[in-house]
Amino acid sequence: MDGTGGDGATAVAPLAKLRSDFSREFQRFLDRSTPHVVQRWLGTVAAALIYVLRVYYVQGFYIVSYGLGIYILNLLIGFLSPKVDPELEVPDGASLPTKGSDEFKPFIRRLPEFKFWYAITKAFCVAFLMTFFSVFDVPVFWPILLCYWLVLFVLTMKRQIMHMIKYRYVPFSIGKQRYTGRKRGASSSSSARD
Repeated sequence: MDGTGGDGATAVAPLAKLRSDFSREFQRFLDRSTPHVVQRWLGTVAAALIYVLRVYYVQGFYIVSYGLGIYILNLLIGFLSPKVDPELEVPDGASLPTKGSDEFKPFIRRLPEFKFWYAITKAFCVAFLMTFFSVFDVPVFWPILLCYWLVLFVLTMKRQIMHMIKYRYVPFSIGKQRYTGRKRGASSSSSARD
């Protein structure tokens, strides 16, 4: 009766501690999964297959799938784009090389791979949860949505590829480049001259 609110504070403290502990453990899991790229993406593919099977089984939630497709397309553009867009910003030393004589600068993504993976995985999980609520099952003729999304994808990728060609960058590197040394023909011809 003194108005200190002791009962409310004691009820909130365990919930805050539980939330803090869960948050800490989840971040620890994410940190430990960072170097395991293939396993992370296989988990995302599994989540995507579960979502696709759920939508196929229910025969609905096409608006949710369309929204998921638009979101993934937006993430893909961020993943393929450089951090400093030479078309939009004045270069301050961290720009992509535009001529062959320019100094090599590595490609830095606007959306790093780990954040790209995390956002896509979270999107599939949220979309999967949305399929359990009938309010999101809006009746729609799905082939129209699919055609519209495919046109949007083609036009967006065409624009992105033209941007890559114009500013000469490739957002993918396949493995580490290795020094191979001299070719056999060059070494044998130099020894023949001696």
